[in-house]
Amino acid sequence: MPVKIAFIGAGSVGFTRRLTLDVLTVPELQDTQFAFHDINPRNLDMVAQLCAKDIRENKLPAKLTSHRERRAALEGADYVINCTRIGGLEAFQLDIDIPLTYGVDQCVGDTLCAGGIMYGQRNIPQILDFVRDMKAVSKPDVLFLNYANPMAMNTWAALDAYDRGQGVNTVGLCHGVEGGWWQIDQALAVYHGDADETVDFRQRTQVVCAGINHQTWYIRVRYKGRDVSGEELLRAFEAHPEFRKSEKVRIDVLRRFGYFSTESNGHLSEYVPWYRKRPGEIKQWIDLSCWINGETGGYLRVCTEGRNWFETDFPKWLAEAGKPIKQEERSHEHGSYIIEAIETGRPYRGHFNVRNNGCITNLPPDCIIEAPGYVDEFGIHMTPIGDLPLACAATCNASISVQRMAKEAAVSGDVTLLKQAMLHDPLVAAVCSPPEIWQMTDEMLVAQARWLPNYRHAIAAAKKRLATGPRIKTRVWKGAARLKVKSVAELRRQQEASVLAADKAAAKRARAAAAAVKKNGAGAQGG
Repeated sequence: MPVKIAFIGAGSVGFTRRLTLDVLTVPELQDTQFAFHDINPRNLDMVAQLCAKDIRENKLPAKLTSHRERRAALEGADYVINCTRIGGLEAFQLDIDIPLTYGVDQCVGDTLCAGGIMYGQRNIPQILDFVRDMKAVSKPDVLFLNYANPMAMNTWAALDAYDRGQGVNTVGLCHGVEGGWWQIDQALAVYHGDADETVDFRQRTQVVCAGINHQTWYIRVRYKGRDVSGEELLRAFEAHPEFRKSEKVRIDVLRRFGYFSTESNGHLSEYVPWYRKRPGEIKQWIDLSCWINGETGGYLRVCTEGRNWFETDFPKWLAEAGKPIKQEERSHEHGSYIIEAIETGRPYRGHFNVRNNGCITNLPPDCIIEAPGYVDEFGIHMTPIGDLPLACAATCNASISVQRMAKEAAVSGDVTLLKQAMLHDPLVAAVCSPPEIWQMTDEMLVAQARWLPNYRHAIAAAKKRLATGPRIKTRVWKGAARLKVKSVAELRRQQEASVLAADKAAAKRARAAAAAVKKNGAGAQGG
């Protein structure tokens, strides 16, 4: 029987289509039944049109259906992929803008800090609804593949429900380990004069990476068959012409911990108390060449620009859809490889977010870790790690305590516990006093009330506290490094300029090669 894969939040434009194409690169999965669900009918229809054309033009037997009703999409599913953003960009903007008035400057705000904690309050009730529906109508052994942030909190809540017999087996998936892995390989290759774009970074450099999502640590690195010390890796990053500018936070943590961390400069900077607490110092730790390097609200900006551009240029996207699906264009996202491994028995090694259960011995057994494992027809199998280095474990444990409180607050609707999670968040605590944290949390609850059914009973009291209690003065602040949202016209001009610059660079390289041939003779082309 064909495999059925359901997508919740299928209106996630690029991500749903990318994962669908990844699955279709596998010959045994080219008859997959895809079921797309989203509460936004316009986004759902646009993504479904793109994917349907990809299937049709490649003459594949796969089937695709779209559903406004979630259970219809989940019925009989073997795998369910979650790509949701509860509250959309409107709630996301509140996650960034309200904390800014209290001095909390975030780059992303989707995993920890004030924004990540509130994102979890919106997501977790929906995650619990998802797994209840899967338990009721999907296949008995359905696997829930969660891509939505905050990754650890969402996966933790889903697995708690599974352990109570009220949910389904769940794994959290992220591509952060692969991104940092590539950077380590590039830094070492440039440092040792081995730069060669044709080499697969995973073949030249091997890693053992473990911790928690977005705070995973490369505790062992092997380059071309030999172990690399923290000192050598630090020298390589400090010498790299790009990374020494764009990864100042991660390099500083590497300098002080002896280990490199996953995720971007911007992500890491908002998970710890050291780099974004003083507005005047933030710019010295970030780089504005790309949002992910630390720009204030950077991810919100690019998501907004991407949505606006897609909605405007959808006819062009649709006209270009249906190109040949090529194996070499398959992404590094884990989802399709996990499904392939379970369905075909071909093993796959990756990094997965699962219950710890003693895998990392100096992190709590019930927390959600990200660590290496492999998948085959019998499921996901994790590799025992042992202890993390003490500084790495200390940083993870601080975040785990916040995750635990925030997860429990979301499940129970406990406002006090939510405020205590905010109080213990490393960056929020570095910037705000306890009274400020209490007021900020009330303000975020009231502003996001429509997406917080778990706090329905508490919103009126929060409104009353804000209306009648002594108010702490806040400020209007756009952050230390906020850039404006580009219009579609500006984005188009930027793309055209990038293409032109690339064409000029290619032409320059061609002229140089031709000049070398002319100077040295035709034989110079050989080799």
